[in-house]
Amino acid sequence: MQRTKIILPEDRIPKQWYNIIPDLNGPMAPVVHPGTLQPVTPDDLLPLFPMGLIEQEVSTQRWIDIPDEVRQILAQWRPSPMFRAHRLEKALGTPAKIYYKYEGVSPAGSHKPNTAVPQAYYNMLAGTKRIASETGAGQWGSSIALACQMFGLECTVYMVKVSFQQKPYRKSMMQLWGADVIPSPSNQTNAGRAVLERDQDSNGSLGIAISEAVEDAATHEDTRYCLGSVLNHVCLHQTVIGLEAKQQMDMIGDYPDVVIACHGGGSNFAGLGFPFVADKAAGKDLRILAAEPISCPTLTKGVYDFDYGDQAKMAPISKMYTLGHDFMPPGIHAGGLRYHGAAPLVSQLLDEGVIEAKAVGQVECFEAAVQFARAEGIIPAPESSHAIRAAFDEALQAKEEGKEKTILFNLSGHGHVDMASYDAFFSGKLENYEYPSEAIEESLEKLPKVDM
Repeated sequence: MQRTKIILPEDRIPKQWYNIIPDLNGPMAPVVHPGTLQPVTPDDLLPLFPMGLIEQEVSTQRWIDIPDEVRQILAQWRPSPMFRAHRLEKALGTPAKIYYKYEGVSPAGSHKPNTAVPQAYYNMLAGTKRIASETGAGQWGSSIALACQMFGLECTVYMVKVSFQQKPYRKSMMQLWGADVIPSPSNQTNAGRAVLERDQDSNGSLGIAISEAVEDAATHEDTRYCLGSVLNHVCLHQTVIGLEAKQQMDMIGDYPDVVIACHGGGSNFAGLGFPFVADKAAGKDLRILAAEPISCPTLTKGVYDFDYGDQAKMAPISKMYTLGHDFMPPGIHAGGLRYHGAAPLVSQLLDEGVIEAKAVGQVECFEAAVQFARAEGIIPAPESSHAIRAAFDEALQAKEEGKEKTILFNLSGHGHVDMASYDAFFSGKLENYEYPSEAIEESLEKLPKVDM
């Protein structure tokens, strides 16, 4: 049985991004300056971001126009396809209908260029010469390297050291697109040197890599910082995924009962989920589910409180679900999901009960990824396997209950340069690691004291 491919015409690429802020149940908590512990102003953010992105970060406008120059580049791979996985449904023996939105068709192989391109564009307009950024597994690093190349910007990427070692071809992709790639923690910054003094063999974390990139940007006048997840404007840019998915579901006269995406910082979850949150706010009956690793259980075991966005306490403080800014996750192969915090927008929706979250194990995720690849032919990124595992669980529950269900999940990227992870799985070297509650509690004791 063939899978069904649902493709929108090129002229149906969204012309506007969807901003969820006007549809929240209440106002967002303020973003706080890490030094003064007072709400940040646009001027506070200018050393890091161009004004065009700052305006999007704080905008309460529901629809924001996508610049033609950005849309023309997105048209190289957008609209991305949606598939109905008939073969997978048969393999699982489920009455559920399973659809997936496939973001691996971008040049970098993931959803990340959806925001890398506009971020590079607005920096180019502002006269930025160089971008400093970080990356976990390398999807974001390769995407911002690609976008910088398109707009004539230099690019420096601080890559979490364990991923730098596990995923050499991601590093090669970044270098191919002209980026300087530095394993983090490094000797290039005060933040990196401080970590190495405490632990010369540190695996690194996204919190540490963010500290290094922020310090780099803040100490060089010609350089600004780009982040691949968490921030409001990043979530905004990714909504092209869900906006297209809604059109595609409408084309075939179907609608999901549950929408699923993996969750690390929140960008691809927001991209697919936020446009459906708007439907839910308008009265639609559906569930929206974030799937995260049990080794980095930000949404399922974290607390909703103010915390720093990085380990060195240089990034702004946001109210979010967090495991603590000095949380040090294990070196799981889904490196893009190893962040201590969650996007403030995602966090607020979870706190309000609008969305759900579940944690899944690494081994079970790879088992699902292998079964998916054998049914559908696409090799998933390790991060995406968390969404696949959650979709499997929903489909198997439908089978057990003998009920029909329509499932839509985001296949956020392919795993063509992650084959070492699959090698480890087939060799029996992967194991589940559930982060100890006492370690989380210890980290949470160091949250900043913000009275807001």
